[in-house]
Amino acid sequence: MSRPGAASAANLRRLFAPRHIAVFGGRAAAEVVRQCRALGFAGEIWPVRPGKETLEGLRCYPGVNALPEAPDASFIAVPREGTVEVVSALSARGAGGVICYASGFAEAGGEGVALQRQLVQAAGATALLGPNCYGMLNYLDGVALWPDQHGGERLARGVAIVTQSGNIGLNLTMQRRALPLAYLVTVGNKAGASLEEVVDALLQDDRVSAIGLHMEGLGDVAAFSRVALKALALGVPLVALKSGSSEAGARTTMSHTSSLAGPDVLYDALFARCGVARVLDPAGLVETLKLLHVHGALAGRRIASASCSGGEASLVADLAQPRGLDMADLPAPVDQQLRDLLGDRVHVANPLDYHTYIWGDMAAQTACFAALMESRFDMHLLVLDFPRADRCDGAAWQGTVDAWVAAHERTGAPACVLASMPEGLPDVFSRTLLAHGIAPMQGLAECMDALVSAALIGAAQRRAGQALALEAVSGAAPSEIQMLDEALSKQALAAFGLPVPASQVVSAAEAVACARRLGYPVVVKAVSPALAHKTEAGGVCLNLSDDAGVAQAVAGMAHLSDRFLVEKMVTDAVAELIVGVHRDAQFGLALTLGAGGVFVELLKDTVTLLLPTTRADVREALVSLKTWPLVSGYRSRPPGDVEALLDAVMAIAAYAQANGDCLEELDVNPLLVRPRGDGVLAVDAMIRISRKD
Repeated sequence: MSRPGAASAANLRRLFAPRHIAVFGGRAAAEVVRQCRALGFAGEIWPVRPGKETLEGLRCYPGVNALPEAPDASFIAVPREGTVEVVSALSARGAGGVICYASGFAEAGGEGVALQRQLVQAAGATALLGPNCYGMLNYLDGVALWPDQHGGERLARGVAIVTQSGNIGLNLTMQRRALPLAYLVTVGNKAGASLEEVVDALLQDDRVSAIGLHMEGLGDVAAFSRVALKALALGVPLVALKSGSSEAGARTTMSHTSSLAGPDVLYDALFARCGVARVLDPAGLVETLKLLHVHGALAGRRIASASCSGGEASLVADLAQPRGLDMADLPAPVDQQLRDLLGDRVHVANPLDYHTYIWGDMAAQTACFAALMESRFDMHLLVLDFPRADRCDGAAWQGTVDAWVAAHERTGAPACVLASMPEGLPDVFSRTLLAHGIAPMQGLAECMDALVSAALIGAAQRRAGQALALEAVSGAAPSEIQMLDEALSKQALAAFGLPVPASQVVSAAEAVACARRLGYPVVVKAVSPALAHKTEAGGVCLNLSDDAGVAQAVAGMAHLSDRFLVEKMVTDAVAELIVGVHRDAQFGLALTLGAGGVFVELLKDTVTLLLPTTRADVREALVSLKTWPLVSGYRSRPPGDVEALLDAVMAIAAYAQANGDCLEELDVNPLLVRPRGDGVLAVDAMIRISRKD
């Protein structure tokens, strides 16, 4: 399939926000007309049905050439052979985009594969969704290219969801969690517009606050990476529900559509690199998108919680801690203010169980909540489940919500109301909270996961420039092997969490001043992608302790490079390791761990694992090394920082997996293991990648 160009990108936008719609077919086409009317579509609708006079009271046209003009959007619900003919005629007429409802194409195999190729060729520059595609809903503009009922409604701003499954898309429109849904786009077989191109088109609508993706596989990892990094730079969060993570799920994915699901662990690494939050189920998708719609990405992981129950407070703490959410102590002024408000019978802490002494007292509750929000954490939670409206009176609960809203308006602090069970927050109250800029969250675990995702996206947005630089390095189609110099290699690995020493690349004239800033002793190295073995070439000077030594080192390396890496010298290592990754033609990427530094060739003490691997497997492999006692503590030598070492190896593995389409090999040698609590540092690194055209 040829890649769509600029014309089809513009036509995809015409399809999403059409001025006029053509429908082809019988019952499904009639339903599209009804759904467009129900949603308030203001443009013209042109049924095309040879031999029929009307459809849903609208005049029918005998064919494409009889239409008043080229339609911006068309919904085609005719048999598969006829679909190709209609798409060809629409393309010739200059139509914007088409949704091909019919199945029996590549997902069915056999002659369907060839027929799908004909369909794509027939579409030309006309944007194509499908085939085997349920449709598209645009609740912003009242467009329902959808042959069924759905659960959404018109709104002015919201999230978009793109899915390969029509039924999952339908289910998501029926959610009762107050998610403001702006677009629901199904892509079917992705024969025409890919998931990446759909996302790119949605990014051009500034009414879209976040984008959710349900995917079974990616046909073009590089294209996805580019659009994900574009979303990151624009500040539009992406959330992915990736199916096929289990063996059985992968088999189902393969049979459901014609797209292939790649190794699941590579998706995790790709998402981590591009700042895409991954969720595990539809509820997680909805809750995460809802939080991001209201608050966007979070600046950090510090959260505060209030409830009138010690049990609820304990549950929040129990769920937050293993997810890495920080429920830090309240600031001293806030702590004292709450003590004054709540009295001696209430133990003030985070999470806060404020008891029920002030229940029903609007002024006292507002003051309590406002004081908590003055903590200025990254998020403030009120845990509150409403009673059943059909059996109970919820007036006092409404008063608590009113106090929370008032406190939020007084402080401007980011806030959520969190029901421990999804049904504990009725839709009517959720809508009110949304109107006040408070996220109505349903489900304790789902909320905690959403907070983690929002914090991860926030961190990724802050390093977006670095991610984009890495993407520029990893480009498109390979032609030859390129070696990154040490500085670029370390930068690439550091983006994935590998600790590296404080350093700077400078000219010869700047080296001494840089060394002074870093503080002696320092290391000076010549920087060049042509220097794979710097030590042998005389391109490394260690343990330089003064200005004269730095100046002399730079002068002695001038024949090797005009760029120099000045780096803080590490003097307290207890062990040196090598961590390498290479590509095997049959088995893919393999991870090698072993004794590093000068002992690599001397001891040949290594062990190799296939990627992907786990932290437990890495630990077991390291323990099997003869040199392991140097890491764990040998005789009078202090034990090394094992957990930091494992973190570092996993960071290197994450980089390798995220760049699996272009990485040829990498070496981190040596990786210096420092005493326990002091971490590790990668003091040299080399990466070879497939150079892109």
